[in-house]
Amino acid sequence: MFTVASGGCQLFIGEGLPLRRRHHIFPHTSPTTRSSVKAKPLNALKPTRINRAHNGTVEREVIDRSEVAPRSVRDYIKLSRDLVKSGVGPVRWFSPIECTRCAEGSPLLLFLPGMDGVGTGLVRHYERLGKIFDIWCLHIPVNDRTSFEGLVQYIENTVKSEKARLQGRPIYIVGESIGASLALAVAARNINTDLVLLLINPATSFKTTWLRDISNLLAAVPDPLHLPVSPLFSLLSGNYIRTTTNLKGQNLANEKPIPILLEGLTDMLPSLSLLADILPKETLVWKLKILKEASCYVNSRLHAVTCQTLVLASGNDEILPSRKEAERLCTILPNCRVRHFKDSGHTLLLEGGIDLVTIIKGAGYYRQTRQTDFVSDFFPLTADEFEYLTKEYRPITIATDPVMLSTLDDGRIIRGLSGIPDEGPVVLIGNHMLMAFESPLLVIQFLKEKNIQLRAIAHPFFFDRNAEMLMPDYSFFDNYRFLGCVPSSGTNLYKLLAKNSFVLLYPGGAREALHRKGEEHQLFWPQQAEFVRMASRFGATIIPFGVVGEDDLCNILLDYNDLKKLPFYDTLDKKLNEGPVGAVRLRSNDKGEVGNQEMHPLVLSPKVPGRFYFLFEKPIKTKGMEKELRDRENAQQVYLHVKYEVEKCVSYLKEKREKDPYRSLLSRLVYRATHGFNSEIPTFEP
Repeated sequence: MFTVASGGCQLFIGEGLPLRRRHHIFPHTSPTTRSSVKAKPLNALKPTRINRAHNGTVEREVIDRSEVAPRSVRDYIKLSRDLVKSGVGPVRWFSPIECTRCAEGSPLLLFLPGMDGVGTGLVRHYERLGKIFDIWCLHIPVNDRTSFEGLVQYIENTVKSEKARLQGRPIYIVGESIGASLALAVAARNINTDLVLLLINPATSFKTTWLRDISNLLAAVPDPLHLPVSPLFSLLSGNYIRTTTNLKGQNLANEKPIPILLEGLTDMLPSLSLLADILPKETLVWKLKILKEASCYVNSRLHAVTCQTLVLASGNDEILPSRKEAERLCTILPNCRVRHFKDSGHTLLLEGGIDLVTIIKGAGYYRQTRQTDFVSDFFPLTADEFEYLTKEYRPITIATDPVMLSTLDDGRIIRGLSGIPDEGPVVLIGNHMLMAFESPLLVIQFLKEKNIQLRAIAHPFFFDRNAEMLMPDYSFFDNYRFLGCVPSSGTNLYKLLAKNSFVLLYPGGAREALHRKGEEHQLFWPQQAEFVRMASRFGATIIPFGVVGEDDLCNILLDYNDLKKLPFYDTLDKKLNEGPVGAVRLRSNDKGEVGNQEMHPLVLSPKVPGRFYFLFEKPIKTKGMEKELRDRENAQQVYLHVKYEVEKCVSYLKEKREKDPYRSLLSRLVYRATHGFNSEIPTFEP
């Protein structure tokens, strides 16, 4: 048993210690390289208290995160060097001590490293991942010669032993490069185990690369001259300057590029030294042999992999054709999704701007049980995530400068959201604008002004794999899931209200968001009440609201009626509304326009942006009315009243916006230029 501490990050590496509870290290001995030599203790840079119980287990003391600086590539180098210096010992798991604060019931995450084999590739993601996962990282010592099948067996033993302990929780396997091949191999051999694979630049394309021919050349090159002739030289060198600048949130096009480059070159020297330590010639030749074995083994068994799989592919990978390989895997694996990072290199997880937790949440891949629960598996946005989303939607926010109005209990309309209750459950019922432009802005404003997380009920289309693959960018819907949207269903509405959530609901659905020409601000609601009785069951407050403004943003050139007249459009129409994608249609049995929930594109032409206006009516309280609203007729009356209030809000805003002196974009730009960019722009008098 020994401890490693470097740069504020402390690791525990154990051998021969049984797992008793979540914070302990589970030991395994490599099936092919057993060693009687015990690892020598390393000099810890920061002492850590270790408490030994009477049964021999080890309990770790969690360090305060306030003492830990943000992670960078430098931390990767320091931690890797400490681990490499240990030298001896079999393949083993370690768990960073700063990753031991996960909530009770969090799933297990096994990290399988790439060619370096050190296991510290998640260093930049420890803090966030450690809050929602129990993290174990695989360490393969430099001199270890365990075969590919031996490594697969070792990981498989861990998966099987943990399966019973986890009691229905999934096991995540994050594999990088060759680690992705190991993950696929384990999944192919354990089809009845609930696994979720995250594959980063998988090395399953080894046979199509020039890596397969490099081993013979390396055998003739003396150590350490093998590194410059190896394409693996870019693992820590070729990408390092870009990685360094990304970590600082800077770009070489910005001011002072020379100091940034010099700092990158200075930091690169230790990484080259580390590369020589972790990949001596004999080890590199051995790992290239493992890569060849892995490619043959995995590609012959891909048909057996049916678990959830998310492939992260770098578009600027100098070592592997990762983008092309990701697309190939997506066509073979039935439950696979892909996320592309066009400007990233092979060492994706070490680059700045990459947040693995954000990626997992956006793809809808985080779950704590066998089935994904978009209600209970959601985590509120962090400050960094909120900043990211604000930046994403900043252009449309600046262009439309939304005006939020709310109504107090005495009927007065005021600027801001003061008329919104501070506690839930609350159901906000409103009208959709074209393309649902208003929804993200509404969620962001509630977070900014009220610190309230709105949970929007969204069309199942946004969560469907087949629908995602029809989009030009597979991550097109990620922001909606990231913002907390849940698929439309009575069960999800029930769960949200039971958690006292603020629910954003649009009865008009896709028919309103994808309306035809001349249908601006029209409501397409079902005849019968859909939400009143459910809201009354929990005593929820219903807030009708109206929004106008999309007619100030763009013109519809071709709507659904026009598209159906175009030759060959019927092919796309069938893909969107029939087959696997069509299975997610809503209200297909309803009569009238509300039943026309076809998903379709729109051809739009931009206009000089106008302004968005929101008005939230006086809250309608259902608490204490549970018995009355059980009656369908009473519930129907409340439903019609809510619809009337929404229509009234829309009419009010359409009339009042004509009196807004800052409705036009030019007048708002002039105001910001004279009063400051962050100043609130006035509007009409309510």
